[in-house]
Amino acid sequence: MINSLFIFVLSLFLIIKGATLATKYSAKLAKNFHLSKHLIGFIVVAFISILPEALISINSAIEGVPELGLGTLFGSNVADLTLIFSILIIYAGRGIKIESKILKSVRLYPFFLFLPLIFGLNGHYSRVEGMALIISGALFYYLVFKNGLGSPADLRSEDDKYKNSFFLLFAMIILLIGSHFLVTSATTLAHLLKVTPILIGMLIVGLGTTMPELFYSLKSIKNKDDGLATGDILGTVLADATILVGILAFISPFSFPIKIIYITAVFMLMASLILLKFMHSGKVISKKEGYILLAFWVTYILVEFIANI
Repeated sequence: MINSLFIFVLSLFLIIKGATLATKYSAKLAKNFHLSKHLIGFIVVAFISILPEALISINSAIEGVPELGLGTLFGSNVADLTLIFSILIIYAGRGIKIESKILKSVRLYPFFLFLPLIFGLNGHYSRVEGMALIISGALFYYLVFKNGLGSPADLRSEDDKYKNSFFLLFAMIILLIGSHFLVTSATTLAHLLKVTPILIGMLIVGLGTTMPELFYSLKSIKNKDDGLATGDILGTVLADATILVGILAFISPFSFPIKIIYITAVFMLMASLILLKFMHSGKVISKKEGYILLAFWVTYILVEFIANI
């Protein structure tokens, strides 16, 4: 028990540290190539931020516990859309400004998050459904480019691109090692504690994997660059729910407990609808709305705990 707990905590630390480094150096590398700040936040950093969930999900499938990976994906998404935004607002002490380019790009956001819910109603993701999710995710990012988030560069960096590439590769190796041991230790702990791996995935591992986008977004908020913070979080959630789930299903179709869809995926969709409503109300997410998002996340945690004990 003690050994498994120690390995779990150490693995989670490695994942958080590796993902934080990967996020930092991927953003620097993107600046080396003079990409726009919106493109860095919405796509580059977002795709690096999903590495922890990706590796955990793949290892979960290999170890025969795909529900741990899927629970981690959807659980981290709910946290990103509610808890993380509320933390950013509390930290900033003000509302978060939403740029018009981002609002234009996320008009169909709930529709894309609705797809994995619909496809998963039977408790199974097929290879065809996986391909459909990948295509839908790619379509979303095409719309992001089309709406101008990838317009001419407005950020510059004098950092050494080779140094940034080396540290990005090093961070990804740390992530790979951490994800392997986290899955095995989390599964062992679930058996020892006589709880479902889904609960550990959603409430513990899922929270851990939100740290990269949280740290990156906090830095962006500190620099009064709300657009980078918002784009990072929204891009991470969309990539998790469509492209990543789609890749897993396409490689190896899998079944999972239906309650993941009826509870976690529904909360994920509801969180996106509430968040987008707040984003369009004056193009600012106010402090009051931030506390509402926090209350929504607490409600989600209580429902998940009751449903999975």
